[in-house]
Amino acid sequence: MFKILFYTPEIPGNTGNAIRLAAITGAELHLVKPLGFNFEDTNLRRAGLDYHDLAVMTVHETLEDAWTALTPARVFAFTTTASTNFASIEYHEGDVLMFGPESVGLPEAVQNDEHITERVKIPMVPGRRSLNLANSASIAIYEAWRQHGFPGGAI
Repeated sequence: MFKILFYTPEIPGNTGNAIRLAAITGAELHLVKPLGFNFEDTNLRRAGLDYHDLAVMTVHETLEDAWTALTPARVFAFTTTASTNFASIEYHEGDVLMFGPESVGLPEAVQNDEHITERVKIPMVPGRRSLNLANSASIAIYEAWRQHGFPGGAI
C-alpha cells in the first residue's frame, strides 16, 4: 500500500485526520519529529476518532530515520513550488507521499534531498497560498489508490 509522510507536522487536528485517512485507505502514516503536539492532545484524538487503533503509524525521530525505514521506495514531495501535476504521476504500490509542516511547507533542503524522486503539486486557483495539510494528503492518497482500483476497499 501507499505511505503518507508528514515532515514535522504542527497542528494536531490535521494529524488526527491523517490517522483516520490512513485507517480508511489502508495507507501507512509516518511522522517525522519534532511534532507540534503530543498524542494526548484532545484535538488529535477528536480528529482521529476511534481510528487510532486501526491505523498503521510510525513516528521517526529524524528524517534520516524515516529514509532508512521508507526507502528505496519512490518519494513524491508535495509542494506549491513544483511544476509537475500530482495527477500526472503513475503511482506504484509502496510510493511515499510527503508533505511539510502547515506553516511553511517542505523546506527547500528537504525538497532537494537525494531521496526525493520528484516534486509535485496539487493544482489551485492562482493567488491562493495552499491547501490544508490533511486535505492535501487525502487528495493525493485517493488519486494513488484510485489508479490501482482501490484494492481492499469496498466500492
